[in-house]
Amino acid sequence: MIRVLSIKFRDAGRLYDFDAGDLELSKGDQVVVETERGRALGLVVTPPHEVAPENLNDSLKKVLRKATDEDLAIDARYKDQEQQAFEYCKKRIEERGMDMKLVRAEYLFEGSKVIFYFTADGRVDFRELVKDLAHNLHTRIEMRQIGVRDEAKLLGGVGVCGRELCCCTFLREFNPVSVKMAKEQGLALNPGKISGQCGRLLCCLGYEYETYCHLKRRMPKIGRIIKLGKREAMVLSVDIFAGKVKVRLDDGKDAVLTARDIELGEIPDASPPAAEEIPLHPALKSPDGKQEKEQRRPKPDQEKKIDQEKGGKPEQKGPADAGSEQKSKRKRRGRSSRGRSRKKEDTSRSAENPSAPAKPRQESADKPEKRRPEKSVKADSTPNRDEQQKGGQPGQQGQPAKPRSGEKKRRPRRRPRKKDQ
Repeated sequence: MIRVLSIKFRDAGRLYDFDAGDLELSKGDQVVVETERGRALGLVVTPPHEVAPENLNDSLKKVLRKATDEDLAIDARYKDQEQQAFEYCKKRIEERGMDMKLVRAEYLFEGSKVIFYFTADGRVDFRELVKDLAHNLHTRIEMRQIGVRDEAKLLGGVGVCGRELCCCTFLREFNPVSVKMAKEQGLALNPGKISGQCGRLLCCLGYEYETYCHLKRRMPKIGRIIKLGKREAMVLSVDIFAGKVKVRLDDGKDAVLTARDIELGEIPDASPPAAEEIPLHPALKSPDGKQEKEQRRPKPDQEKKIDQEKGGKPEQKGPADAGSEQKSKRKRRGRSSRGRSRKKEDTSRSAENPSAPAKPRQESADKPEKRRPEKSVKADSTPNRDEQQKGGQPGQQGQPAKPRSGEKKRRPRRRPRKKDQ
């Protein structure tokens, strides 16, 4: 049996198995191990446990020792130099005009090597850049091109959910994500809402994808026609969390079914709920205090009479009622004032001209005045000019009546004289 433990080299990094040997280690201890890149300082994630040799794929490398205070001090010193190496490399990239973006610089244990992580759209020739870095830093240089997801993992950040990115906290490996996962979960296919800081689809789309697929197996698809006994129905919507399906029956009615109803081919009774009883007015209750069978609400006039019979005060009117009453009073006053003014005009006219005939009352503007068609005036009916010059009483034929007050004086229409035959 071999004692195996798991070690990680950075936060949310991949786990690597090593042979613990005879060392007594526990979770959280820092150890020095030998890797393909050289010696490195790692953190124990799982304590040593025994595993059969046939269950191991390849030979494991051993843990050299538990990290001492001197090892930790050396590692901290080189961590401080990472920022200086990063600034120098970035400056040389700008001077050379290289099409690449520097992400991070990392020193290995004891400064044996410096790894520069960068992103680029294609291949980049950085041989001259490596010469400049080796001449200045005096150590081995490694340039490693990474993707946008690895860049977000190294830099960190906050996602659209308001929490720290999954890739830099607990997500150790990147699983493939597709737009189909967003469709199955009913999300809006808006790139700004389903994309993360890296510009790719959110890794969390795959967390609940299998659950959605499992719940939808028992549910029919939207638009499908299903049979319920001898009847047919079309699926309108599906609620996978409540386990209910809304369908439209062949008679045009809608019904809500469960997955079990669909399997059995039954339609639940959709009887309307019982109507709630409306409380009656206290005056309409029977003497024993029980409500009558006929649930009628009294009219406002009846409520007033009932309250007055009981000796109560009449209901006070609100501002809206008072305003409506004032408007009705103003209308009545206006009508009465109009009638009085008309009477006064008639009396004043009669006092000025007692012999003048009373003028018929003018009709309202609403009713148009009926006019008789004009008849052709005969020559004999028109008075002569000599007769008009003679004095006569007003109102008689041959003398026009006096104009009323407020009316303009009209000139008589002159008609041509007949020539003497």
